[in-house]
Amino acid sequence: MITAVLDANVLASGFRGFLNPASAPGQLIRTWLDGCFQLVVSEHLITELTNTFCTRYFTQHLTSQEIADALLVLRRRATHTPIIASVRDVATHPEDELVLATAVSAQADYLVTGDTKLQKLRTYQGVSIVSPREFLEILEAGGE
Repeated sequence: MITAVLDANVLASGFRGFLNPASAPGQLIRTWLDGCFQLVVSEHLITELTNTFCTRYFTQHLTSQEIADALLVLRRRATHTPIIASVRDVATHPEDELVLATAVSAQADYLVTGDTKLQKLRTYQGVSIVSPREFLEILEAGGE
């Protein structure tokens, strides 16, 4: 089965977009819940997502119960991995390096991110770095 790490912004947008069938992140959350790929998270990624959910945008668009439910689903259904890989001087932000380290630590097939600077890498230590839309296309093509 395909394994993927979705960065915090993709996850947050996915849970926000869960109500919007046209959004790529929303489609990814539904696809994951349907069992089409294995979602991998780290404690860092859940903390970053929690912080993202605390921003004004998300508190205006999601109820506190929807946020709690999203975090609970991730804690219960996603595969958790410790960060054992070290990634330095690759991304422009330390948070991005920790997300990339999550993917490398889990030996994930994909890191799904909206960060265009990370996407330009295309691959890092065996992890393919793609946009949410690209990942949907990969899943639709059967994981090729």
